[in-house]
Amino acid sequence: MMKKMLIAASGLLLLWACTPKGQSHDEAMLGQIDSLQRLIDEKDVELNDIMGSINEVQEGMRRINEAQGRVTIADGNRESASSKEVIRENMEFIQEALQQNRDMIAQLKEKLRNSTLHADKLAKAIENLQQQVDDQARQIQELKAQLAEKDAQLAEQGEQINALSAENTAKGEKISAQDAELHKAWFVFGTASELREQKILAKGDVLKSGDFNKDYFTQIDIRYDKDIKFYSKSAKMLTSHPSGSYNLVKDKQGQYELHITDPTKFWSVSKYLVVQVK
Repeated sequence: MMKKMLIAASGLLLLWACTPKGQSHDEAMLGQIDSLQRLIDEKDVELNDIMGSINEVQEGMRRINEAQGRVTIADGNRESASSKEVIRENMEFIQEALQQNRDMIAQLKEKLRNSTLHADKLAKAIENLQQQVDDQARQIQELKAQLAEKDAQLAEQGEQINALSAENTAKGEKISAQDAELHKAWFVFGTASELREQKILAKGDVLKSGDFNKDYFTQIDIRYDKDIKFYSKSAKMLTSHPSGSYNLVKDKQGQYELHITDPTKFWSVSKYLVVQVK
């Protein structure tokens, strides 16, 4: 402000000495004061415009720093879907804000080149601002690299987990299949003629023929299938099963049904049950 006053005072003295003939000193002085004031006002407008742009860049940098902080916090909880969204949104904001700051600094430099201010301090301030923006851009680039590396690590871990899960699933299915195989048993009931026709009964012996029709049997799981109905008032077990492991009883209609009370013991001798009915 002191510099502006000195310039204005010097200008007034010069103008006083150069007052045209026929014009009073007061009139000339007022005219020249108006001219100088317009010049000062124009420079103030230019200066305020430049300073306003500088403040905008600094505010943009501050907001970028805040967004970096949010990304860092969210990065600590990558498993959360909301954290991933926070990272994505803030990184998008940072990229846009960085570009806006770069554009603003380019405009500042252009304004200063076209300005009548010729202020070395302003030029230096803009260069310092450019350096800060460049440093911040490098920090963001490093942050992006760190996030990309962590994404790659998480993807690799995810693939490993999926592979292990698939392997465990396959093992579980194999064990289940083996377990189911171990607990398979088969039963059949029919008349003597039906059983002989399927070569299940031959010359009074049961399951002695190597080519008896296995498809004629019903498969069960001995862990769960413990009750078998024969729908006949006459039932005779032809295969051997330990006593005390079952009860062969009649239902309300007088038809026989088998209740297996100790499956492991019952099926220990044979996994085939043959019952002759009438």
